[in-house]
Amino acid sequence: MDARTRADVERAEAVIVEHYPRLVRLAYLVLPPSMGRHRRVLTAHGLVQRALPRATRRRAARGLPAQRGPAPESGYDLVRLRILRVALAYEGRPGPGLPGVPVVWGLRLFPLAGGADELALDQALSAVPAAVRAALGLWHLEGLDEDAARAVLERAGAEDPDAAQRAAGQLDRETVTGAAALLNSGEFDPCTVQTRPTDLLRRRQRVRVAVALAAVAAIGAVVAAVPGGDDRPAPAATAAQQALDPARLLRTPNEQWADTSRVDFTAWPARGRQAGDRELLGRALRVWAAPPEGTRITATAGTSTRPPGHPPQLLYAGLIDNVMVVVLYDGERLVRYAEPEDATPTLHFARVDAADVTTAAGLVIGRGNGWMRYLLAPWISDVASRDLLAPDVPPHGLHVAPDGVTDRIPVPPPAGAGCGRWPVAQFRPSTRLGGSTPAFLLADLDDLVPVHLTSGPPAGGAPGAGPHEATDPAALRTWARTACSLGALRGTGVRAVNDWAFAEQPLPEGGGRATWVCTRADTWRGPGSVAVRFLPPAVRPADPGRLAGRAASTAACGRFGPQVVGDVNWRAPSGRWYLLAAGGGPVAGLDASGGVRATARAAALAAPAPGPAARAEVVGRLRDGRTVRALRP
Repeated sequence: MDARTRADVERAEAVIVEHYPRLVRLAYLVLPPSMGRHRRVLTAHGLVQRALPRATRRRAARGLPAQRGPAPESGYDLVRLRILRVALAYEGRPGPGLPGVPVVWGLRLFPLAGGADELALDQALSAVPAAVRAALGLWHLEGLDEDAARAVLERAGAEDPDAAQRAAGQLDRETVTGAAALLNSGEFDPCTVQTRPTDLLRRRQRVRVAVALAAVAAIGAVVAAVPGGDDRPAPAATAAQQALDPARLLRTPNEQWADTSRVDFTAWPARGRQAGDRELLGRALRVWAAPPEGTRITATAGTSTRPPGHPPQLLYAGLIDNVMVVVLYDGERLVRYAEPEDATPTLHFARVDAADVTTAAGLVIGRGNGWMRYLLAPWISDVASRDLLAPDVPPHGLHVAPDGVTDRIPVPPPAGAGCGRWPVAQFRPSTRLGGSTPAFLLADLDDLVPVHLTSGPPAGGAPGAGPHEATDPAALRTWARTACSLGALRGTGVRAVNDWAFAEQPLPEGGGRATWVCTRADTWRGPGSVAVRFLPPAVRPADPGRLAGRAASTAACGRFGPQVVGDVNWRAPSGRWYLLAAGGGPVAGLDASGGVRATARAAALAAPAPGPAARAEVVGRLRDGRTVRALRP
């Protein structure tokens, strides 16, 4: 065997032993998040352990001196390159893991849970290619500059390293706390793990002592390879066990909601006849921690389904329409566990951080074919249902059981079934909150938490401005014409929707007055979307008018972008066509160019148009000199 080759292998072996935690963290970062944290932990360990290069036998040509080749790489560079090549190859095809990786039976392994910043970064990393994650790892874990990182990415087989580094730089800039600090936190450390049991519901017998010992030994084998890390996993495992202990569930006193300044889900007491059933609560916690095969899991957009990192708060446990239901709250998410008789359990996750007296006023505790039930917050004194498409019809009161569960309430029609009605719930808070909170509307959009409906200009648009509750006659009439557009928001993680009638405009040729409405939907995770509708006079209260424009991930019509412009081509009763445009907020004038050329010194414009297909570019002039373009459909 060639002496230099033997030395390379020995150096690589020493590198793996010395830098094992650092290399495993890099491998864990680059591997696809779609693998799941348990499999990614084990694959990262196996990938590093198998990175030792093989020694090769070389034969020199007889009669010729050995040729001097390029200087060999350092052992660390060689090992890191082999790890990156294999980790990048997993992108897009996360099939079976490496043969010979550590195997753990009966338990699942997870890095320590981080905070909100680590969670946000983890979610952002899951949406970018492996090469971008590798670039961040080379910068912040390995300390390489861009040129050195580009060279490593090229040798590792990454496609377009320059594009990967640009995307990594953008992600780095968007990280509030800084990706460098977060990537070095426990959330991304696969060498310090916590454990969860798995497939408990499918076990017909208790795990024998020998199997448990073998599982613990396997975990020990993974952790023992980490120099100086032997004393760290124990506290994490203890915290994990505490999170699965039903006796440690947090329970809020019944009347705390009336004596606290934080009126949200933390103020909910534990309710339901099975709130003391530790066997049921234990099953719910274990399924949350390690869902058995076949478990149906749904989650609001942007909501993590990770196991609990600490004992959650119990909100409800009881029988709802022949289904045993448990609702838990971990300070950021609601988790609804449903256990139908003789059927696989289900889990529903919903993000509810920064909830308040309205958005924490109720949750969907049960759902069936064409109906649902709410579980009400303790500060709700009564609840009624009303049809948004019938603004003049008074609400219909609902019966509420002592445990806070309502009668069945009709749900809006499913997609494609027309829009003949749109039921919503009208909540009235208790006077014990000080009488300052009026009644408000919540709408079901097929999620665990209903959506708060409001009306009015955005906060920040003018002194004293801000949305108000959509229960007055004017707000109800506006919502009657926009309610059917709520169906497009199903499944998008919406927290609140506001209708803002930002302009009224007299129509040409005595056609009456039209209203321009901007409907803004804000999500729990932050980004919002808007739709602008043109509402000419109508015979039916629920006439939806015309969609004039829409935009996603925009500040328009919101607190930080209180301006909007919309335009349509409208046909007068005489048959003539007109370009109509209007602006809201700080819009002081309008200019049209292209198919129609016109200008207005006010926030509304009407100009003759050659026909329905005439395309005009409409721009609004703001009071501070800036401009804003009209939204397109």
